[in-house]
Amino acid sequence: MTEALAAGATVVAVAFAACLFERWLVRRRHHELAWAIALVLFACGSLALWAGASLGWEAWSFRLFYAFGAVANVPFLALGTVELLAPRAARTARWLVPLGCAFAAGVVVAAPLTAPIPSDALPQGSDVFGVLPRVLAAVASGVGAVVVFAGAAWSAVVRRKERRLAVGNVIIALGTAVLSMSGLLNSALGEMEAFAVTLTAGVTILFAGFLVATAPLPRRRLRVAQLAA
Repeated sequence: MTEALAAGATVVAVAFAACLFERWLVRRRHHELAWAIALVLFACGSLALWAGASLGWEAWSFRLFYAFGAVANVPFLALGTVELLAPRAARTARWLVPLGCAFAAGVVVAAPLTAPIPSDALPQGSDVFGVLPRVLAAVASGVGAVVVFAGAAWSAVVRRKERRLAVGNVIIALGTAVLSMSGLLNSALGEMEAFAVTLTAGVTILFAGFLVATAPLPRRRLRVAQLAA
């Protein structure tokens, strides 16, 4: 069951990422590229979950899952929010986020394990990693989530006249909260099935928020993009 759910989450994330990447190709808007990258990272995390559930967890699959699922994805969600709401501030974040995520992912890949990886269960970072990988994961996911939630609150209060923007950011914040619940479920209950379900639901809610927060593609440009493809 877990394998099927993880495979479904991977397919959903890939499909949504492809859709957002197509929108970026047409309009070249930075927030759509950041969100497309975030969904690619979610797809990679789901793929690692699929591999671990199907083949048994090993060091390589857990490291990949931790790097993509716990470190890199939420900062890119936050980058998309900053690109959408504060393009000037995003000029710096556009470089800091990829560099920071690359550094943190490198630490996760190279950090020594403090205990063996159990093959039949998804371990917690505190069970197998030292302090630095866990701190980097906490900072990346925590700061990224705060930015997403703050963006939703700011757009709902300050830019409430832009109904599409405000509602879209609230939905994105809801999707981020659902994804945070998936990690909580696994750490509290150790249930990979529940984790995979909430992962799929969270990614779907995020994609709905992305579509609501941004204007639809003009018909003419969409037709040109389809012909070019």
